[in-house]
Amino acid sequence: MIKKLHRWSFRALLLSAICFLSGHSYGQYIFFNKPVYELGISAGPSNLLGDLGGTYGTGKTFLKDNNIQMTKLMKGVHFTVRPSEFLGITLAANFTTLEGADSIIADKGGPEVARKNRNLSVRTPVQELTLTGEIYPLVFLENDERDLFSKFRPYGIIGIGAFHFNPQGQYTAPDGSQKWVDLKPLRTEGQGMPQYPDKKEYSLTQINIPYGVGIRYYFSDRLSASLEIVNRKTFTDYIDDINSTFIDDSDFDSYFGSGSQTAAIAKQMHNKAQQVSPGVRIPYYNAGDKRGTASNNDSYYSATIKVAYRFGGNGFSSGIMRCPITF
Repeated sequence: MIKKLHRWSFRALLLSAICFLSGHSYGQYIFFNKPVYELGISAGPSNLLGDLGGTYGTGKTFLKDNNIQMTKLMKGVHFTVRPSEFLGITLAANFTTLEGADSIIADKGGPEVARKNRNLSVRTPVQELTLTGEIYPLVFLENDERDLFSKFRPYGIIGIGAFHFNPQGQYTAPDGSQKWVDLKPLRTEGQGMPQYPDKKEYSLTQINIPYGVGIRYYFSDRLSASLEIVNRKTFTDYIDDINSTFIDDSDFDSYFGSGSQTAAIAKQMHNKAQQVSPGVRIPYYNAGDKRGTASNNDSYYSATIKVAYRFGGNGFSSGIMRCPITF
């Protein structure tokens, strides 16, 4: 009995060694096999989490104040290098337009009334370039290419990116016509004005940190589709052009010139409460009053479907011997 046990142990050890050393072992397939590449496209909803809109009560961060009606389509292309089945490195370019509006808030008579009367809105075209890593932890459970785990693979996402944005507001001219105008040059909160040295101009190109989760399904060795939910942490509070406090209308006359069209546009775009109550100056929308929450940076997220075609390397399986995890 002992001799049989020794023989069994020796065979198990030998098989383990073969799996570890063989160029066709599953372990080396995970970590050291020839890289494969993927090229694909993506599309899905995206949304802005900023100072605008929200739901009833006091404004909150993240999904509590998410407004589904502001959802817009994000489109993208990506290229992925897979040095192993455990890891993917993806370079992606994505495009969307983020929107937010106070007018959509449901008035329930609470703290949300102040935000609804503020009546600001924005659209922000966004172009981003991200470099992310994808970690597939469950590949270690795959003993056979026909396993369910081999078809469905959950993964985590983390990386770094750069994005360019351009907040715009809708201006209503005296004749009633409307047009979209860029908000940054209007200095709606006094950014860059000499009388507000603490309010610096913001850059339209910023860094973000994309992070999230996904699940991939393989239709074949070459074709796959995945669902990714990714949030972007940013380091700016100006995606919606709202950050701190209101300034006085006279500041725009001083900076752009009294009676100039630019000053007139800036006055309207920085304070639209007059459009809610014409002729009535709402007390909490005067110079120095809160316009946004400077302590919370803006973010945005997406939930996209990605379709990818794999080429190069040895494909998904290529007759690789898959050594068992346990004996």
